Amino acid sequence: MKPTHFLSLVLALMLPCSVMAAPMPPKAEPRPFEVASPHGKRTDPYYWLRDDQRSDKDMLAYLKAENAYHDAMSAPYKPLADKLFKEMVARIKQDESTVPYPQGDYRYYTRFVPGKEYPVYARKPLKGEKEQVLIDGNREARGKPFYEVGALDVAPDQQQLAWFEDASGRRQYTLRIRNLATGKLYPETITGLSPALAWSADSRTIFYIENDPVTLLGKRIKRHTLGTDPKTDTVIYTEDDDSFFMGLGNSGDDRYVLIQLESTTTSEIRVIDAAKPNDAPTLLAPRERGIKYQADHIGSRWIIRTDWQAPNYQLMQVADGAIGSRANWQALVAHDRNVFIQQFALFRDHLVINERSGGLLRIRVMPWAAPDKAFHLDADEPAYTAEIDINAEQDTHTLRYQYTSLTTPKSIIDVDMNTGKRTVRKVQAVLGNFKAENYVTERIWVTARDGVKVPVSLVYRKGFKRDGSAPLYQYAYGAYGMSSDPEFRSSQLALLDRGFVYAIAHIRGGQEMGRDWYEQGKLKHKQNTFNDFVDVTDALVNLGYGARDKVFGMGGSAGGLLMGAVANQAGMKYRALIAHVPFVDVVTTMLDESIPLTTNEFDEWGNPKLQPWYDIMLAYSPYDQVKAQPYPAMLVTTGLHDSQVQYYEPAKWVAKLRTLKTDTNPLLFKINMQAGHGGKSGRFARVREVADEYAFVLNQAGITR
Repeated sequence: MKPTHFLSLVLALMLPCSVMAAPMPPKAEPRPFEVASPHGKRTDPYYWLRDDQRSDKDMLAYLKAENAYHDAMSAPYKPLADKLFKEMVARIKQDESTVPYPQGDYRYYTRFVPGKEYPVYARKPLKGEKEQVLIDGNREARGKPFYEVGALDVAPDQQQLAWFEDASGRRQYTLRIRNLATGKLYPETITGLSPALAWSADSRTIFYIENDPVTLLGKRIKRHTLGTDPKTDTVIYTEDDDSFFMGLGNSGDDRYVLIQLESTTTSEIRVIDAAKPNDAPTLLAPRERGIKYQADHIGSRWIIRTDWQAPNYQLMQVADGAIGSRANWQALVAHDRNVFIQQFALFRDHLVINERSGGLLRIRVMPWAAPDKAFHLDADEPAYTAEIDINAEQDTHTLRYQYTSLTTPKSIIDVDMNTGKRTVRKVQAVLGNFKAENYVTERIWVTARDGVKVPVSLVYRKGFKRDGSAPLYQYAYGAYGMSSDPEFRSSQLALLDRGFVYAIAHIRGGQEMGRDWYEQGKLKHKQNTFNDFVDVTDALVNLGYGARDKVFGMGGSAGGLLMGAVANQAGMKYRALIAHVPFVDVVTTMLDESIPLTTNEFDEWGNPKLQPWYDIMLAYSPYDQVKAQPYPAMLVTTGLHDSQVQYYEPAKWVAKLRTLKTDTNPLLFKINMQAGHGGKSGRFARVREVADEYAFVLNQAGITR
């Protein structure tokens, strides 16, 4: 298809609705391309939409035509989207700030300026109220279509600040360094990095991760001395196995630099004494396929979370002088088949464990001196999330944690671990007439088709009648062992106040029910993820939580793959499906090791260069399984600069759907031409995206205001 044809289409779509009776959807020209594999060739008619330089005129014209079509089709309910946006923004406290946390001689926090998009990172002395601005995101973002601070870290001397920024949305960060005593920037900037760093004890050396320019994966750990030319930086470690991600940071007591290497199934950690930054890294324990571990340091020992002989993880310990071999690890907290250990925090007198039990994330506090006197921080709600917050100091008996549920705004709570006394430091402000008691949350269990019970978290407005008349909005993710916890979001009130039931399906592929829950939703068991989502929908409809003709499904990224598979396999059970930045071209992407994240994810999806993985993945790949059949209304989004799921995956999927689907339901494709995987960068810009999605949903539900 010629660019001139695209241009005429774009211009036509931009005409007022009164001029055009019904906008015609764009049609991408099929240009057959053979995708080779060891198991034969597949013809991909829309492979040409891939342009790694993002400059092809035909491709850009097609994306612009899709955006124009989206705008034309959504114009009738744009006033509703505008109303939702104003409603959502009105609930946000515009000068919101975080609860300051102590570290060294200062209290650190972020705050927002009314009307501004980006946070201000600041600190005050423990004894004093004079604010020092570390980074003003609004100033740094001027003139940039996208801006994000990836991470920031103050040096041990508390006078040097290093931070990462991304101005493209592609998650390739630039390191900048400021002297906080003078306010001046160091002259050096280092680009093409992952947003993680560690400091030496003397605050003169920074360790950082350099990415591979093609795969965008972390490849090398480098050491940089402040004020020197980055070209002279020393490579201290190179990872040759592209199935591993790299992490980097300081231990909780700042005594060590940790180089963390992790694949889907295997971990390895190397450490450097922060007081000896020129030393070579030392192995904490060598990698062994199928064994994962994370570690932190306190006193003269390392505390280790590991799945070694413990699918739900156990905690172990090893003395400083005994590192290097897993044989020296000693048991600390035993494995429990009913309790999944998710993370831990170390304090002088206490060990704190974030654990999952019965699908809920809760906190256990254990005194080192009396493990038998451990206690849980429990809650009265049936579905909630309690999570360890920022605890930057080990020498304290105060634990800070977050508490939230689908009806309870996020609370920041300090608990005295000696007495159990809790102090609420802050409750998320929700402006307007919000009252938590006007909403009800439930936890139910749905029996999937294979007999497995799947937990579901529900929320609705008080007065809801379970009579099968309400619209139902169902969300899930179901991959990578990432759990979808029940958390409060004020934007969801826009649906609840209009009669919706909001459901989170805790499907297999997450880790809500422990490690086995994850294993049952990956590789050859991936179909369980899709079945669980559909079975939850059927059960909620049968139980009267939702109207059969008003069910909406939403998922993003790997959850977008879920939406794609559901659309192919059971699409007409849904009024509409929303797929944000969806991973839908599974086989072609996983065959191409030049694409970011491919090699890291063979243990998640399988390697299609090998059997039986090729056939297993092909059987559910949303792009490959598009058929000549009816589909529900669909809203698909992407970002042109997405480095996690490349824009051309949803672009090809939409193009193929337009050709094959036999229904007249709307298929809308919205491309952010500036942003990446996470969408727009400003807080109000993100609210706008939610408002646009909800307006699409409400329009499909027949709700006009």
